[in-house]
Parts: sequence; C-alpha cells; structure tokens
Amino acid sequence: MRVRDTQQQTQLHPNQRHKNIKYAFSPNERYEDKIRGLHIGVVDDVITTGATLHEVAACLKRHGAARVTNYVFARTPPH
Repeated sequence: MRVRDTQQQTQLHPNQRHKNIKYAFSPNERYEDKIRGLHIGVVDDVITTGATLHEVAACLKRHGAARVTNYVFARTPPH
C-alpha cells in the first residue's frame, strides 16, 4: 500500500522517478508476516522506466520476500 504521497510518475523526467517513488510503499500490516521467504509475483499493466516496479520489489524484499518477479503487459518507448 502507498504510505507516502508522490508526484504522478508520468509528469517526471525518467531520472527523477526513482527518487520520487523511493519508500512510498509498505505492505499492509495483516500480510507483513506472510511475505517472509516467499517468491512473489507483481503484475503491472505498463512499464516505462521500471521505477515503480523496482521500488515495489525492493519494499517486498525489505520485508522478507525471498524473490520478486515482475509481470508486465506492455512497455512504453523511452522518452
């Protein structure tokens, strides 16, 4: 879940997106203990720079996920 307000990623230059989204997510407390040791799949519709998916994966790993795999439907061309 989002725990910090951020600017909309589409409004930012690709170099600013990682900084904008850093530490913006945290697992719901109900599921925090269930993450440990799991291989978790994250599904997203579109990837542009990968900043959001990278931060979601980092968040899950900080909370004990053994592995995170991202599944994406489409990729936007670089700016």
